[in-house]
Amino acid sequence: MLQSSIEQRDISLRLRGMGSFHIGGKVVELTDGEPRQVQLTRTGRPATIDPNGSYVVGQMYVQYFLPDPAVQKFPLLFWHGGGLTGACWETTPDGRPGFRDIFLRAGWDVYVSDAVERGRAGFAPIPDVWEPPISQTIETVFERFRFGKYLPNGKTFCAQDYAFNKIAFPMNSIEQFAAQMVPRWTQTDDLIIEAYLEELRKVGPGVIIAHSQGCVFALEAAARHPELVSALVLLEPAAISHVATLATEWPVPTLIVLGDLIEKNARWIRMREDIRNFAGNFPSVEIMSLPERGIYGNSHMLMMDTNSADVAAVIQTWLEGLPV
Repeated sequence: MLQSSIEQRDISLRLRGMGSFHIGGKVVELTDGEPRQVQLTRTGRPATIDPNGSYVVGQMYVQYFLPDPAVQKFPLLFWHGGGLTGACWETTPDGRPGFRDIFLRAGWDVYVSDAVERGRAGFAPIPDVWEPPISQTIETVFERFRFGKYLPNGKTFCAQDYAFNKIAFPMNSIEQFAAQMVPRWTQTDDLIIEAYLEELRKVGPGVIIAHSQGCVFALEAAARHPELVSALVLLEPAAISHVATLATEWPVPTLIVLGDLIEKNARWIRMREDIRNFAGNFPSVEIMSLPERGIYGNSHMLMMDTNSADVAAVIQTWLEGLPV
């Protein structure tokens, strides 16, 4: 089990390497902008900023940690969901070790990415690529991520009072969670999947653990390039990739993990049906319902829930059962 692996490695952690890189992207040129004077620092001299010139767009940021020794055969790639960054795999909002550190201590080479236009990937103001983004309020994700049925505006300080009974998400840390939410664009899917494929070409073949929107890209990557994907672990997919729905057989072992309280959200009931319809077509796709495994109270953010170590353990057990 994963928990025993953590106990063996809890005193110290040796790394044989760590670092980061940007991958993907292309150079584009802006030609019709208007130069302007900008006060770059509060007490500095104004500078002329000419927006015309070359920009890199569509790049992704990847940070990696390589344990010494590496126990596992394949690298583990973490792909985040919409409106989030790779920070969702790091320390949980209430200060516990996140999936990155749990699996790193279990001997996996881990690669955590900020997808195109998120976090440290950055973005350039190219009108033909970057339309206005959308942002999500705490009240919106409270309902959408199944923390509770409804959170009135301005009540984040007492969100626990509106949460589902026995919810596993650390509700007292909901504002800390919201601090890592970022704007998202809705027309950059092609750029995102191409950057993810570049990452796989660089470090793969690998196991992908993806969450929510990231699952859509993981499914597409496996369908298009199964030689680059050893296995998929999909935490509550936000949708099923159109490319994946066209497959006549599914080429890689896939585990889909679903949390608790789905019956309390009409949208998630429909999404679960889509997931079941996809999985039912392929014997290589398994759905794991956490409540059926005796793990209760999980929200959509199950890698942050207070029982996240138990969730990681059942994922590790599944990975250990795969043929080498």
